[in-house]
Amino acid sequence: MGKTTTARILARAFNYEDEEAGARRSISKEGIHDKAIIEGRRRRRRNGRCLQHRHRRYPRDHRLVIRSVSAPCKVYIIDEVHMLDSGLQRLLKTLEGPPPYVKFIFATTEIRKVPVTILSRCMRFDLRRVPPETMTAHLEDLLSRENISFEPEALAMIVRAGEGSVRDNQSLLDQAISHGDGQVTAATVKAMLGLGDRARTIDLFEQLMHGDIATALDTLRALYDAGADPQTVLSDLCDFTHLVTRIKVVPAAAEDVSLTPDERIRGAALAQKLGMRVLSRTWQVLFKGHEEVARAGNGLQAAEMVLVRLAYAADLPTPDELIAKLSSQPAPASTPSAPAAMPRGNSGGGGGNGGGGGSTSAMRAEAPRFDAAPAPHSAPQNAPQAVAFPSPQTYPELIALAGEKRDILVKHALESSLRPVSVSDGRLEVALVEGADPGIIQMLSARLETWTGKRWMLSLARDAPNVPTIKEQRLEREKAAHDQAHQDPLVQAIMETFPGATVRVTVKAEQIPIEAYADAERDPDDEDDDL
Repeated sequence: MGKTTTARILARAFNYEDEEAGARRSISKEGIHDKAIIEGRRRRRRNGRCLQHRHRRYPRDHRLVIRSVSAPCKVYIIDEVHMLDSGLQRLLKTLEGPPPYVKFIFATTEIRKVPVTILSRCMRFDLRRVPPETMTAHLEDLLSRENISFEPEALAMIVRAGEGSVRDNQSLLDQAISHGDGQVTAATVKAMLGLGDRARTIDLFEQLMHGDIATALDTLRALYDAGADPQTVLSDLCDFTHLVTRIKVVPAAAEDVSLTPDERIRGAALAQKLGMRVLSRTWQVLFKGHEEVARAGNGLQAAEMVLVRLAYAADLPTPDELIAKLSSQPAPASTPSAPAAMPRGNSGGGGGNGGGGGSTSAMRAEAPRFDAAPAPHSAPQNAPQAVAFPSPQTYPELIALAGEKRDILVKHALESSLRPVSVSDGRLEVALVEGADPGIIQMLSARLETWTGKRWMLSLARDAPNVPTIKEQRLEREKAAHDQAHQDPLVQAIMETFPGATVRVTVKAEQIPIEAYADAERDPDDEDDDL
């Protein structure tokens, strides 16, 4: 990014002098010491212990410290300062109070490895990567000055490989000129960087999205025979998947000057056809496959298996399409977020765009609910819930109050260790389950008095009816809902289609109707087991 060059410019500003005005801070023209600083002639290697000794030897009188002989300031430029390790700690005392004519300039590419004690004593300036537009214009200017012909696609590949570093881009450009006998061509840059043909990579991506695995394997073999590394091919597919996803989210991304015409035009077309589920799944398969190819002994075989996995995943239907087929209903219209997958190249049948993310929500949107339905007396699903119960009137409100106060012990006791008998304002009658700790009653009484601000009368029922606990009621309802779900024809069809699949039903406490909690005046046998 030009760290050392920037450091020398600062050193030149610190030590700027001209013959007319003497010392000043304007560097509009070359000064007395500028040439020596820019050429790096006044350089000496010193370690942290030497610097500490020289500038902390006389801490009370800086006049005794040896100053620069010819320039106003003595400037120490420490490049890659994070490599000093223990040397940085030796510089700590010196950095706290250096002489006014001593300046330290640190440069590093690993800012996180520099201790905080050093960063807090420095002014920090972050040098950012050069944008592709600026880098492309810079390289074109260099080539025009040297009268060297070039292809825009070749420059785009160099800019992409340079990742915003001017030095790296110039080095790659110099290599491309040497390999191309004075010209910069796309074929030369591809061979130099080990890149596959970008258009062939897009062809391979389209073949995988069509599910045409035979043609995709032939394309991979052709790229491999042309010198492309299998890991590089998967990396290019990952890059193109990311590009298509970006264009789908931000259409202006297609105007990036570092893109080739094929990437810009065909990438935008694919972004219109493919859904976000397809792109997300493709990224996941390629990302994991890239790691597999890196660890595999035979990279080509591993890459072929990754492409086979991706091509067959392109035919997976979405959950809503699957449910529609099983229930013999027409498939729902595709949404913008999950359109149908691209049709196969060799067959006329259409394949779904399967989706890793969002399958649960799709199932819930189309499939019937098999969990226990809330009773008519329970609150609506979207109704706002009270955040506090100053005076609970029902047993469910007692449990909700314990949950609001984040008292897990009391909440667990109310659900599992106590059988509700009757609840009224300031009065609670319960029965203990077998083996429960009787001290729960005293603890619950103290908690309720603290939470509600009044004394509660808690009593143990001697001849209490066999009222189930809240946990037992929940388990019973889950079992009933589970049995009901297994009797549903659609669920039976799904279980036959996917051997080994299981049905899980969850009933929350708020889904148990208030009538399910027994009162002293009511017979629990009269309760309706409403699902």
